[in-house]
Amino acid sequence: MTAPFDRFKNSLTNGNLWIYLLYLTKESPLPKSKVESLTFEKFGFLPGKITCNIVLKKLESSGYIQSKKFQGEKSYIATREGKEELERMKDFTNNLLRKL
Repeated sequence: MTAPFDRFKNSLTNGNLWIYLLYLTKESPLPKSKVESLTFEKFGFLPGKITCNIVLKKLESSGYIQSKKFQGEKSYIATREGKEELERMKDFTNNLLRKL
């Protein structure tokens, strides 16, 4: 059986990768080739390349990010809707933490 903390940690990292990708794209373009390494640098976990690609594709098709060429490389940047969604999640998380 997986320990409750391990399940919790996984659900807040790989299980909710979209929040980290929205954060990484909110200020400046995120090059596709640096998604995994920047996630590891900033948040301390290394998501899989395929998982990242799936989440990026879903975020883009839902209108939360858009892809553009930046310095000759496919990159992602958050849309207004993506930034709003990120703020909603941050507010939800802060409220939950206050209750805990």
